Order: sequence, then C-alpha cells, then structure tokens
Amino acid sequence: MIYLDNAATSWPKPEAVYQAMDSLMRNTGASPGRSGHLMSLTAARIIHETREALCEFVNIADPSHLVFTSNATEALNLAIKGLLRPGDHAITSSMEHNSVMRPLRALEKNGVEVTVANCASDGSLDPRDIERAIRSNTKLIVLTHASNVVGTVLPVAKVGRIARDHGVPLLVDAAQSAGCYPIDVEAMNIDLLAFSGHKSLFGPQGTGGLYIRQGIESRLEPLKYGGTGSYSEHENQPAFLPDKYESGTPNTVGLAGLGAGVRFVMQEGLANIRKKEERLTKLLLEGLAAIPGVSCYGNGDPGERVAIVSFNISGLPPSEVALQLEEDFRIMCRPGLQCSPIAHKTLGTFPQGSVRLSPGHFNSGHDIERTLEAVRQIARKAR
Repeated sequence: MIYLDNAATSWPKPEAVYQAMDSLMRNTGASPGRSGHLMSLTAARIIHETREALCEFVNIADPSHLVFTSNATEALNLAIKGLLRPGDHAITSSMEHNSVMRPLRALEKNGVEVTVANCASDGSLDPRDIERAIRSNTKLIVLTHASNVVGTVLPVAKVGRIARDHGVPLLVDAAQSAGCYPIDVEAMNIDLLAFSGHKSLFGPQGTGGLYIRQGIESRLEPLKYGGTGSYSEHENQPAFLPDKYESGTPNTVGLAGLGAGVRFVMQEGLANIRKKEERLTKLLLEGLAAIPGVSCYGNGDPGERVAIVSFNISGLPPSEVALQLEEDFRIMCRPGLQCSPIAHKTLGTFPQGSVRLSPGHFNSGHDIERTLEAVRQIARKAR
C-alpha cells in the first residue's frame, strides 16, 4: 500500500510517538492538575514538556501563551469567535479551509462583516489586496499558511507586517505547514497561530493548539468554560493562561504523542524534512505534467508549496480516479473538494474538485514512481 493522504493525517507515525502514548497509558494514566499525587504530577509534566517543545519550535517566548485544543478547527473557532463582535470586520482569502470560512459565515449572520480577498488561479495571494481591504472597523485578518488543496504557500510574513502596521491582529491557519515549513511567530508578526497536531507534527488525531500573543487574551473570550484544576474555589473562569482556554480533562495521551512527534521533527531537522518533501513534490509535478489528459493545479514551483499536489484526468470524475487508484493499485489519496469549496472556486475546479496526493516524510521516490505509473494507466484507458 502507498499512503498519499498525509494532508489529512500523517501516517505512519514515528516509532517514538507510539512508544510515548503506550508508556503514558500504561504508567501515567492519571489526570494532570486534578490531583496532587505522583501520577497526576507526572502527567502534568509531560503536557508541559510538549508545550515547551512546540514553543521552541515556532519561537514562542512564553509557553503559557500556547493553549491546547482538540484540533486546528477548535483553535480557529476559539480565535475567530472569541475576538469578533457584531459590527466588526474580518478579512480572509479565497483559499481558505471551511474551518475558517464556516465560523466567519456563521458570524456574518450576527452582524460581522467579512471581506474575501481573491487569490490568483494558482492559489497565490497579493498582500496588497489584504491591505486594500482594511477598514477602520477591521478587527481580524485570517489567512491560511499553506493551501490544503494545492499546497501553495501564502505570504504570511508580508501580511503580518501589513497587519502590524495597521494594528490588526493576524490569525494564521498552520494546519498544513506546522512541522514541514518554517514558522517563526515573531519574525512573521503572527498574533494568533492555529495548528493541527496530527499532520506534519506527527502527533495523533485529537491534538492541536493556538498561540495567543500577549495582550490579546484580554479581549479573547473562551470557547468553553469549566474545570481547569486551578482556583477550584471560584465559580468564575480563571483569567490567566493557559487555564483560561483549557477547560476539561486534557487529551494527555494525545499530547504525549504530540510531544514525541515534535521532538522527532526537531531531531530530523525541519530543513531536511522540507528538502525531502520538495523532492517528492517535484517528482509528482513533473511526472503528472507529462501524462496526456492530466491537469495539475497550483504553483508549479515545489519551493513555493508544501507537499500537496492536486490533479484531474480529463473525462473522469475525481472520485472515480481515487477509486481506481485504491482498488487497482492500493494507493490512498483524497478526492473531491477537500473541505475547501472556496479554494476550488478560485482554481476553477468547483464543483467536482480534484484528486489530492499528499506525500510525507515516510514516502519514497519509488512510491511516487508507482503512483505516476498508475495515473498513466488510468489516463490511458480514459482516452
């Protein structure tokens, strides 16, 4: 089997991730912060070490300003719904995932104004279009770092400078970039960073988080309220971080795995991971471009995208192509709209979508060669 659906969830995981989760469940199965005994304290330490590793990875100075969530979607909802009020204005792009668009569209019904800056047909964005959209009541700019449909990397750092100059917070969706593309929240002027733990950070599903720049927490309302293990004598939510945003028993076993995943990325070296994924992306782009009847989407430069390649075969719906890839060649991929209809409208592939191939760190050049041969055979029969 060839697994090329790493943009959905990376697989397999590093062996250290499996070991960390198994060890946690067997040896440290208590709830962190809810008791004073050794097992509880050990669980809390494991979560703290994961928090510190992530902060080191993306240059967050104060670990308390990184809060854990169940996924990038929850992190994005916390930031978007927590900041925007009726009468506020938000700006986003036409390459966003529904985890950005749906909260924004829901808030529109309550009086929040939303401007969508149009990207080019390859998914690229002119930062000046974001600046031109800023108004006096603009309270948030939300931007994906890398498209989950075509992998195009958007100019987050340039938009960050624009946002900072205008005093508007910038929220970045790093679901597809955290772990495989450089991120520095200080250098890029990122105020809020939402990330997924189960993709290029190699953690399990059910993990993610949100970085909150100091000062923003004073106006960012929690998404949920409840027990935090701290200040239990009070019925009101704690005001300090991370407790303000981390109500309920945490996913300790998942965060143990995430910590191991982050440390794996740091040990392997982000530059080395990036280099390999660029090579695999280049092989895919060049190979697909040479197959008659195949159309590829997005920026043609593998250096300007993460390892995500979308294509279609003339005369065949994406679902049929994906079915043949799996049944005839045991290749796993993702057809359709990939939860991003607005991106497909930008690319001109709506409503059918595309076939998405997303290689990862554990794929090989041989996997790509076999995949290209499979696409050749499918395209040949379709002609």
